[in-house]
Order: sequence, then structure tokens, then C-alpha cells
Amino acid sequence: MLFIDEIKAAYHYDPAARNIEILLYQGLWAVWLHKLAHLLWVLHIPFLPRLLSQISRFLTGIEIHPGAKLGRGVFIDHGFGVVIGETAEVGDNCLIYHGVTLGGTSTRRVKRHPTIGANTIIGCGAKILGDIRVGNNCKIGANAVVVKDVPDNSTVAGMPGRVIMQAGQKPDTAWKDIPDPVEATIVHLIGRIVELEKKITPQSAATPSAEKNNPTRLPH
Repeated sequence: MLFIDEIKAAYHYDPAARNIEILLYQGLWAVWLHKLAHLLWVLHIPFLPRLLSQISRFLTGIEIHPGAKLGRGVFIDHGFGVVIGETAEVGDNCLIYHGVTLGGTSTRRVKRHPTIGANTIIGCGAKILGDIRVGNNCKIGANAVVVKDVPDNSTVAGMPGRVIMQAGQKPDTAWKDIPDPVEATIVHLIGRIVELEKKITPQSAATPSAEKNNPTRLPH
């Protein structure tokens, strides 16, 4: 039934959801208003779809272009600052947190926004840019910047986003278990620096005494 899928998704994804107060969630109203705006868009009715999307943006802080395609059971949690572009497509049962951008990278009237597969979780502040595809059952880490295709059953983190885990299971919300590829790189580089310092330290320590015992060396 219309709108019931979004309510079920909200109860599924948000443990704080209780009884009728769920009807106060701006993420639900943003999706519902978008469905109406998108219907008007598909019917090629001028002005009204964009007007409705702007009213929704004013009321909820969530901007969804009326041309965007949202599947069934899409839930936007908290939601403030979410931007979904005109040619974006979001699959069924996706969870989108606040500050997410599904943005374009072209100024031409082409497919310029991402396609998100079903059962995907997009963490707060993530940016998914361009005509790329994020597969089914994926998890996009908070503040990740994704500019390349992501295969099914993947976890992405970092700037730019990198696939750091793949498994044949649906994603969960245990963000603390996601490794940080940038941190791993920095730790590796620090280890290399320590090794190199150990190699050059004896030679550097011997240099001052050698200069002191060489009277023919000109001063700097």
C-alpha cells in the first residue's frame, strides 16, 4: 500500500521509532511529498512539481528533485541537508542519513547523477557524485566521497571512496567495525620513516665530529 513501505522501513532502521510519533519524521514526509512531485513530473505538468519540491525543502530541509526516482521503502533518517539530484535513482529499502549528496558532475542534460542499488545504507555526509552505480547491499561510510562504481555487497570508506570490504551479506550499521584505509596508510608511512631514521642516525651522528677534526674544511 502507498506510503506503508516507508513507515515499515522507518521502524526497521530506526530503533528510536515508537508508535504514531513516527509521523513526525521529516524524512518520511520528504519522501511522500517527492512521490507526489515525481508523479506530476512524469505527467509533464509544468511548474507544480518544482514548486512542491521547494515547499518540501523548506519544511523538511531535504531537497529531492522531482525528476529523481526513489524506490519503495526508502527511509531518510534525520535527513537535514540531504540533496538528491534530477537523474538520481535510489533502489528499494535504502537508508540515507543526513548530509548525503547524490550529485552530478556534468552541466549537460544527460544522466549525471548516481544510481543506488537496493538495501544500501549511505552514512551521514557521504557524497556520491556522477553517473556511477552503487550496487545492492552496500554500505557507504560517513563522509566518504564516491566517484567510481561500487560492486554489490561492498563497504566503501575514505576520500576518495575505496572498497574496503566485500561480503555476500546485507550491510548492518556497525560503523565502528569499518577500517580506515587512510589511517592504515599513515601508520605504514610512519613505520617506514622510523626505519629510515634508524638507518641514517649513526651516519648523521658521526658527521659533526668528522667536521671538527678536519681543519681544512671551510666554514659555512
